[in-house]
Amino acid sequence: MHCQDFAEDICSVKTKPPYVCNGCSQLPKCTLLKRVYDPADAHEMAHQSISESRTGILSNEDDIARINGIISPLVKNGQSLHQIYIEHVDEIMCSEKTLYNYVDAQLFDIRNIDLPRKVKYRPRYKQPEFKVDRGCRIGRSYSDFQKFLEANPESAVVQMDSVIGRVGGKCLLTIHFVETSLMLAFLRDSNTSASVIQIINLLDKVTWKFKNFSQLFPVILTDNGSEFSNPKAIEKRDTIPRNRTNVFYCDPSAPYQKGACEVNHELIRRILPKGSSFDDLTQKDIFLMMDHINSYKRKKLNNRSPYETFSFYYGEDILKKLGCKPVAAENIILKPKLLKK
Repeated sequence: MHCQDFAEDICSVKTKPPYVCNGCSQLPKCTLLKRVYDPADAHEMAHQSISESRTGILSNEDDIARINGIISPLVKNGQSLHQIYIEHVDEIMCSEKTLYNYVDAQLFDIRNIDLPRKVKYRPRYKQPEFKVDRGCRIGRSYSDFQKFLEANPESAVVQMDSVIGRVGGKCLLTIHFVETSLMLAFLRDSNTSASVIQIINLLDKVTWKFKNFSQLFPVILTDNGSEFSNPKAIEKRDTIPRNRTNVFYCDPSAPYQKGACEVNHELIRRILPKGSSFDDLTQKDIFLMMDHINSYKRKKLNNRSPYETFSFYYGEDILKKLGCKPVAAENIILKPKLLKK
């Protein structure tokens, strides 16, 4: 790692079958790097590989977009998925059941409410878990994120996450600037990939005149939620093929890898306790809540607020364009009564 002239001494035992050190008589006193076969670990890895190969979406992002272009306009004209499938089976290249699964997972422009007969059926007692294709995360893992930061140490990191209200109701998209601790929050009608992309595109337009989007959002780190399953649409503009940002994902079940964002969510939960509904809120309410949170001074910022720190780095004009306003210290409220009407 540190010496360019270092050359590893490799034992000849590992160059011939069975290519492991298990049966070597010198194993207890050997000081070289060893390769040991553990049947329990091998079985677990094989089982995990088989399991992952059978889960997720079989189609890639381009195929999803192509199928969406075929079925969505026809469904909006009143046609059923069965009718569309029969007429376009050679173009769709997937089963009819898969189409219903994709609609249920909100991967298309249409929703279950657009299917006249499906909304009449009683829902199943347990909804099947629909997992996202892991192919979109190839080259965007947490280890890739660390390598990117090593190659670009001056890149500011932005963490992105969702805050859920009532299950099936409105939710928040949160964008946290780690360096300044400033957090933006946007209200969404549903927790879908399309709503995330819409907000990213809106931020791109808003920040264009003040700061290039790539300067404010050079690196985005998020979790493995299905709402973030279209990284290409987040990274690229429709008109310019060049990346505007770089999206990376935390490891599964590792929220601590974006701990700064998770800690800031605690302030949101002081105002919007877990389990509370966001359905009666407006974006104006969310802006008000974030103004109070971003004006709350932090010890790690040398007793400055995220608003003051972000303003020092990027200027106050961009903050006003993002809908942020300062709140005097004596007026800060971090209780549910802030949004009581």
